[in-house]
Amino acid sequence: MRDQHRTPPSAAAWVLIALAAGFITIMIILPVASILMMALRQGWGGLLQALTRRETVQAVLLSLWVMAISLPITAVFGIAAAWAITRFRFPGKKLLLALIDLPISLSPIVVGLMFILLYGRYGIFGGFLQGIGVRVIFAPPGLVLTTLFILLPLVVRELIPTMQEQGSSEEEAALTLGARGWRMFWHVTLPNIRWALLYGLILASARAAGEFGAASVVSGLIRGSTVTLPLQIDIYYNEYMSTMAFASSTIFFGFAGITLAAKQIVGRRLRRELEHKEAADAA
Repeated sequence: MRDQHRTPPSAAAWVLIALAAGFITIMIILPVASILMMALRQGWGGLLQALTRRETVQAVLLSLWVMAISLPITAVFGIAAAWAITRFRFPGKKLLLALIDLPISLSPIVVGLMFILLYGRYGIFGGFLQGIGVRVIFAPPGLVLTTLFILLPLVVRELIPTMQEQGSSEEEAALTLGARGWRMFWHVTLPNIRWALLYGLILASARAAGEFGAASVVSGLIRGSTVTLPLQIDIYYNEYMSTMAFASSTIFFGFAGITLAAKQIVGRRLRRELEHKEAADAA
């Protein structure tokens, strides 16, 4: 039961609250408000015109296409890796965890350069791939590959704590009752991790939508073909089409609102599920 007689904040607490509020105002509220003001400088008609411009629509569709491919692959890899790490003992487990975390510490520019060295025209695999008619760098597949690399740890790192917390008792019970393979996965494992999986995919989708560094290296900025929304916004700004750039940026505000709402809902369900699991184990 919550304490109804809370101690009022002290002077030090008010100072900390003021510092936090001031920092958030300067670093978040004012920048967002300034972009919205610039986006509406030519009114709602100008904003709508920018959002329906052919280049903007093509960039949005390409970004959605990259996400539609990369997110399911990230989910499959995340489940497989988290399951292997939490359910089995094998040599090199710590190395595998370190490699999974590698994309977090690498600059996206470096990631793009790595894929150029591998799949570029004169790369290790690029010559062979181009010989059979497959183009990766300066083509949409390059965007997918770099996005997959960057998203690699997000789902895994959300699933591992959940699967460790829940343990393997239910899966062992299912095996004892005769469940095997996919049946156990669909009826036992997946229902237990579904909210953690959704939470990780929400974080991954936000990261994929805003990817700029690696995409700028491998895309070649071929308009109508390899320009995602962040790249298109950069093109608008560099070509002194600032209103177009700021107006297109508002798409991310809408996406951020949806992502944050989904994150709160899924996070609440995940915490509730873990609390129920802890209560059941205690009983």
